[in-house]
Amino acid sequence: MILLKLSPITSIAQAQAMLETAINVEFGTLPPYLYAQLTILPGSNAPAMARLQSITHQEMIHLCLAANILNALGGSPKLNAPTYPGPLPGDIGHEGQVLTLHILPFGKPAMQQGMNIETPVDPIVFPQLKMLELAAVKAVTIGQFYEALDAYLKTLPAAAWHVGRNQIVDKQFFPGQLFAVNNYADAHKAIQVIVSEGEGASDSPLDFGKELAHFYRFEEIYRDQVLTSSDSKQGFSWGGPLGVDYTKVYPAIADPQLHDFSKEPTAARQAQEACTIAYSAMVDSLNLALNGNAAQLGIAVRKMFDLRMAAIQALHAPLADKHKVAGPAFIYKKI
Repeated sequence: MILLKLSPITSIAQAQAMLETAINVEFGTLPPYLYAQLTILPGSNAPAMARLQSITHQEMIHLCLAANILNALGGSPKLNAPTYPGPLPGDIGHEGQVLTLHILPFGKPAMQQGMNIETPVDPIVFPQLKMLELAAVKAVTIGQFYEALDAYLKTLPAAAWHVGRNQIVDKQFFPGQLFAVNNYADAHKAIQVIVSEGEGASDSPLDFGKELAHFYRFEEIYRDQVLTSSDSKQGFSWGGPLGVDYTKVYPAIADPQLHDFSKEPTAARQAQEACTIAYSAMVDSLNLALNGNAAQLGIAVRKMFDLRMAAIQALHAPLADKHKVAGPAFIYKKI
């Protein structure tokens, strides 16, 4: 569960700060989700791979939509590459404790971490499902965070919105999913998309697009069961196996940012350097795209492809311990 302690919003400056936090929360989830995805062995775990790919794709869209709202309010988005293990931006926690994110290869711990990030206020308990009880906390979930932001934005006059300012409406890479935010109605729609795709509706595991929300996709993989519609009171039940094989994974180390690659073979060091260059270039291009240079979005997408290619190389380069490899460490260096 993502929890953010909430202060009353009384100014556009505070709303801008909240949106900056939200943008970097979305961005901070991408490396853990991508690492789990990249470490699945080719040709295996197709259902899990499809779910993880859709989640990372939507997180990118959420990042852009939040940036569109911030730009419409006159702010300037700035992505800050996180440190792993480490916290997401803002006062964020789980069950009253700060949530520390790790870079984990595909496996149950990585899926549990995804569930911890995406847990809604009241997860729906389906037949056969046994949920861990959540401790009562004073912090709020990301959904409640956006709800408070939405309530404040609703009070703003039309003059507070900067029509057409640095909006990302790219039709090549995210057709029909990214839209401009020029007024409260647009911002409200963007917030609904972000919250529903992450947590689902309060009485349904489905988002507004009638697809499973991120939390329940992670739980399908974690449980190795498909959540299917049924005649149960909740409208869904846990059905047959999804087809997860946690043995079909590269022997990748966890938290590669903590690893000393200077003592590793040349091929492993070079692969990590290629990952760092691609990741850094992607971050730089995204920052430019979010601040008015729309053409940089396409470049950022190409750098994501470069990162994937570098990650494949890294995952095939044994470390000194020949039974281990390392996926991308997601280290940012100003180029």
